[in-house]
Amino acid sequence: MGSAAEAAALLTRNVAEALPAGGLERRLELAADERRPLRVKLGLDPTAPDIHLGHTVVLQKLREFQDLGHRVVLIVGDFTARVGDPSGRTTTRPVLSAEEIEANARTYEEQAMRVLRDDPALYELRFNSQWLDMSMAQLFALARTTTVAQLLERDDFAKRYAAAQPISVLELLYPLLQGYDSVAVRSDVELGGTDQTFNLLLARDIQRHFGVAEQSVLTMPILPGTDGVEKMSKSVGNHVGIAEPPEEMYGKTMSLPDFAMDSWFELLAIPRPPAGTAPRDAKRALARSIVERFHGAQAAAAAEEHFDRVHVRHEAPRELDDLQIAVPDGAVVHLPAVVADAFGVTRSEARRVLAQGGVKLDGEALDAADLDVDAGRLDGRVLQLGKRQFRRVRVG
Repeated sequence: MGSAAEAAALLTRNVAEALPAGGLERRLELAADERRPLRVKLGLDPTAPDIHLGHTVVLQKLREFQDLGHRVVLIVGDFTARVGDPSGRTTTRPVLSAEEIEANARTYEEQAMRVLRDDPALYELRFNSQWLDMSMAQLFALARTTTVAQLLERDDFAKRYAAAQPISVLELLYPLLQGYDSVAVRSDVELGGTDQTFNLLLARDIQRHFGVAEQSVLTMPILPGTDGVEKMSKSVGNHVGIAEPPEEMYGKTMSLPDFAMDSWFELLAIPRPPAGTAPRDAKRALARSIVERFHGAQAAAAAEEHFDRVHVRHEAPRELDDLQIAVPDGAVVHLPAVVADAFGVTRSEARRVLAQGGVKLDGEALDAADLDVDAGRLDGRVLQLGKRQFRRVRVG
């Protein structure tokens, strides 16, 4: 890459905002003068076990920095996850156990490498418990950097305060803790979603207070989930995890509303099909590209064939996991219990889906009357829950 201006133009493609104006170009010029790479920070709180496509929008931008020779600092927020990021929230987040946070952090580290380059010169992994497990004197010094009035300027806090909804003191501390991450790693640039703008800019104030050069900020648009409306989130249930099986990734993508396809093509940096392509064919191309990115071309082709077999031709998948039922042939079994064991749902959920016609046996819907059935009726047949879950029942 040539000049700082050219690099800044490349790196700010598809971003929502680059703040302050011209800040990234100045940072690039300074780093070039000092003959060093930029330190580009992203913090992720491990509040769920898997990274999804929404996370990859920012991760891919980090990869662009790496490809230009800059050093990515990925911060796993194992300490801030104990607080819970209030961004975009109308209620306080549930508290995770230390064991849950640790398990999720390990998963984040492994899955981020599916997008980032695992090169010691271009990648640094940090856990913010290394510096946020601080003394009271240090916490007091951090708290003095910001006023309550500043924090209540945040849209989510302002709305909750106006509605007399609870805001914990711990939540008010969260933006300060995230900002101190930028002090600890001396970040030149920080990336985040548009819902993080307040936190990222506050970090500049905190850096200045502690005598650290202020970072440049790039915010990325937020990827909608498979509902096409809400931000992609595991808690909402509209996510596509990057470690999910190819068939799940393909099927979930095919459930995306047509109106949301443009944002997925753009934010996931997937080439659009030719103009005039029918929406269904465009969505198939999108689904193939997503699966191929994380599982390879062969898996993408197999996932498409699986989708066509199950959802177009209405046939069972070629390969099925068996469900073994240890009862004599001819004995009566309670179907909600069988469904619960087969698909990992509760018996009450199994009864609800059964009553709605969402459970099928060899493609034929069962109904609420099918609660207790002869085991022989199930032996060797394909039990289906919803659109994408299948098991072949074996009795013996």
